[in-house]
Amino acid sequence: MALNHYMTFHSVVPAPRTILAGVKKLPPASTLLIDPQGRIKIDSYWKLPFAQRSDESGLTADDWKERVLETLRKAVKRRLVSDVPVGVLLSGGLDSSLLVGLLSEMGQQEIRTFSIGFDSVNGEAGNEFTYSDRIASHFGTRHHRIEADSSRVLPTLTDCLSAMSEPMVSHDCIGFYLLSEEVSRHVKVVQSGQGADEVFAGYHWYPPLLDCPDAVTGYAAAFFDRSHTEYAAAVHPRFVGKDHSRDYVQRHFAMAGATTAIDRALRIDTTVMLVDDPVKRVDNMTMAWGLEARVPFLDHELVELAARIPAQFKVANGGKHVLKEAARPIIPSAVIDRPKGYFPVPALKYLDGEYLEWVRDIFASTHSKQRGIFNPDYVARVLADPSKHITRLNGSKLWQMAVLEHWLTVQGL
Repeated sequence: MALNHYMTFHSVVPAPRTILAGVKKLPPASTLLIDPQGRIKIDSYWKLPFAQRSDESGLTADDWKERVLETLRKAVKRRLVSDVPVGVLLSGGLDSSLLVGLLSEMGQQEIRTFSIGFDSVNGEAGNEFTYSDRIASHFGTRHHRIEADSSRVLPTLTDCLSAMSEPMVSHDCIGFYLLSEEVSRHVKVVQSGQGADEVFAGYHWYPPLLDCPDAVTGYAAAFFDRSHTEYAAAVHPRFVGKDHSRDYVQRHFAMAGATTAIDRALRIDTTVMLVDDPVKRVDNMTMAWGLEARVPFLDHELVELAARIPAQFKVANGGKHVLKEAARPIIPSAVIDRPKGYFPVPALKYLDGEYLEWVRDIFASTHSKQRGIFNPDYVARVLADPSKHITRLNGSKLWQMAVLEHWLTVQGL
C-alpha cells in the first residue's frame, strides 16, 4: 500500500504508514500515550474545519485581505523571537518576498536573505535570481546568492538522501540541502515561505475544482504521478493490488468538515500532502545543517483563517488571489504578478550525462536487484529516454524510482 502511495500520490505516504514494513508514524496533530500495561492510545488535538463562522458570512474580499495581512503580520512577528539574527530563504516568489517585506516593515535592518540557483538544462532555467535580486535590492537586504553547478550537486546527492527521514522525490530537496549548508555559516534561524500554496490555493489544480462535479477524479487527474495501470506495469507483481491512492483520496474527501470539491482538495493538501512533502522536505534539509526553519504561513491561526475564506476569493486570478492582494502594499507588483515559479533543479528532471549514469548504477546495483521492487522492463523503458517520462507535476518518474532505491541502500536496507 505504501509503495502505491509513493509511486502515485506524489511520493506522499500518509500516516500511519511508511515505506518500511513494521514502521509507523503519528498522524499530524496527534499524541501517543503508552500506559504501564503497554496499551497505546492515539488522540488528535487539532482539526482544520473548512467552514465560515456566522459572524464572517458577509465579509468581502477586501475584508478577508485585511484579516489575512493582520494575521500574517502576527505570525511573522512571533517567529522573530530568537537570541540570534533571523534570516529569510528568499526564492523570489510571492511568499518569501512577502516575508522579507513584512520584516522590513517591522523595522528589521539589513535582513540576511539567501537564494540558490542551478545550471539550466533543456532550455529550462535553473534559477530565479531575477526576482530574488529585485526583492533584495528593493528592501536593501544583505543578500547571498548561491550558484550550485553540477560539479557541486552530483557529489552531494547521497548525503542529501541520507538526511531524508523518508524518501522524498521533489527535485528541490538538493536545493534546500545545499542552500542550508551555506545559510548555516551565516545564521542559525530562518523564516521560509513554505505552505502558502496549499493554504491559499496557489497550485494549478485548484481553480478547475471550484465547480468540479467529480472531485476525486479531478484531483487525481491533476496530482497523481501515474495511473493505476502504469503503476502496475512499473512494480513487481507482488506489489500490485487495489488502487490504494485513489481509495485514500476518496475516503478523505468523504470526511465531514469540507463540503465543496475545492475545500476537500485544500484540506487533503494542507493536512496530509503539505506535512509529508514540503514541510518535511525543508525540515529535514535544514536540520541536516543545524539550521532552524520557521514557517509563518503555517501559523495555526493563519491556517484556520485561510480555511474559512470562501474558495472563490482564493482561486481568483490564477490562485492565491487574497494573499496577492494583501501583498500589494508591501512588495512590488512585478513579483506578485509574475508567472508562478518553483524551486528548479532541471538536471534532476531531465536526467542526462553523468546524472543518468549515476541513476543507471543505482538500478544495476546488487541491492536493487535483490530487492526486486520494480519491473526491469519498465525501468529499461524509462532509462532509455527519461525526458519523455515526466509526471503531471513536472517531476521525473525515473528520479522518483531512483530516490527510493538509493534511499533504501543508504539506510542499509
